[in-house]
Amino acid sequence: MAKYPHGDTKWFKEARFGMFIHWGLYSLPARHEWIRHYEEITDEDYQIYFDMFNPDLFEPEKWAKAAKAAGMKYMVITAKHHEGFCLFDTKYTDFKVTNTPVGRDLLKEVVDAFRAEGLRIGFYYSLIDWNHPDFVIDRRNGPYRNLPEEEFKKHNENRDMRRYAQFMRDQVTELLTNYGKIDILWFDFSYPNKEHPEDITLGKGHTHWESEELLKTARAIQPDIIIDNRLDLPGSADIVTPEQYTPGKPMQDEEGNPVAWEGCQTFSGSWGYHRDESTWKSEEQCIKLLIDHVSRDGNLLMNVGPTARGFLDDRAEKGLGYFAKWMKYHSCSIYGCGAAPGLTAPDGCRYTWNPKTNRLYLHIYSWPFRFLELKGLGGKVKYAQLLRDHSEVLRDEASAAITGKAGTDVGNISLKLPVQKPDDAVPVVEIILKEPLA
Repeated sequence: MAKYPHGDTKWFKEARFGMFIHWGLYSLPARHEWIRHYEEITDEDYQIYFDMFNPDLFEPEKWAKAAKAAGMKYMVITAKHHEGFCLFDTKYTDFKVTNTPVGRDLLKEVVDAFRAEGLRIGFYYSLIDWNHPDFVIDRRNGPYRNLPEEEFKKHNENRDMRRYAQFMRDQVTELLTNYGKIDILWFDFSYPNKEHPEDITLGKGHTHWESEELLKTARAIQPDIIIDNRLDLPGSADIVTPEQYTPGKPMQDEEGNPVAWEGCQTFSGSWGYHRDESTWKSEEQCIKLLIDHVSRDGNLLMNVGPTARGFLDDRAEKGLGYFAKWMKYHSCSIYGCGAAPGLTAPDGCRYTWNPKTNRLYLHIYSWPFRFLELKGLGGKVKYAQLLRDHSEVLRDEASAAITGKAGTDVGNISLKLPVQKPDDAVPVVEIILKEPLA
């Protein structure tokens, strides 16, 4: 496996929580960010959304303040999604925001707003481009996927992926040169055909993107930038990015070593603004998503899809409010925390641990009646308290409250909890340890 230089993930592992923003022309039809593919919309018919893009209520400062209030420490925004529309001013295509009625570089305004709130900046950049004249069409491109083979081939005449690869390098150069320090570059995505890896009409991978050159371009401009694992280039990634699922344990790289990872999740079933989508997550689901990620040494990148007018709708604001409410009291169980080595949390609970402060956090998903036994912590606990208000939680080192016999199970302790569950989606007990776990 080739060895590649890597970026700085130290801050990333401390931050643990970020905002994903999917915003583009697809916010106008408001039926999913892949609408161009799913509904097989031609370039000519898709043009209406470009002609009508004019977000008159665009106030990125409100997005940034909502992210900060929710406890997010960084953001990643779609500079260009699969539709090919660029949210920034670029020299290399006319399919860009400055040519729409709004007439401004909105990416710059987003960057400035989030930076002003102290959040780090990330750019999502699609490797796929359904608009570019040199992007070789494959069967993933909606309007062409069901065409007869001969007609399909005609649409690829004069297209050249080498020119498209240069186009991507040129745009990445712009993004990493014109907007100050960028902390994350989030490429999306490779899909090589395993049986016919060189057939560009069946799939695309690192040879087609010229991923090594793209990576070199980014690293030459901003060496510390974090780059994801979607370039189809084993050994090159700084972070692994599971999508819409939560790994059951800490993740590993291709060689079996621990790796920084970030799960990207949505409040609902769509990334872009979807007016009629109704599977929005509850407060408890949202908070548990964050805890589950951190308890397994991961980050959570939670997505919002602004409307075509440029604001976050009530459902998105409500979801961000879930995090703001909980993080106000419990953020120290998230920032700088990860898996608790050598410990297994009780059923219906999750542990996170901060190695710097040597504090263990017990997140209680299922509130018990009075007593909760913690295995392996006998003699190791200095103090325990509810994180919400720092009220003491009594403990029994011998677990007598559980066993009924004093002096048994000396390797465990039991916590004596209030009968009534605290008013939190997930209550947390902060446990101050006498010695480090590892």
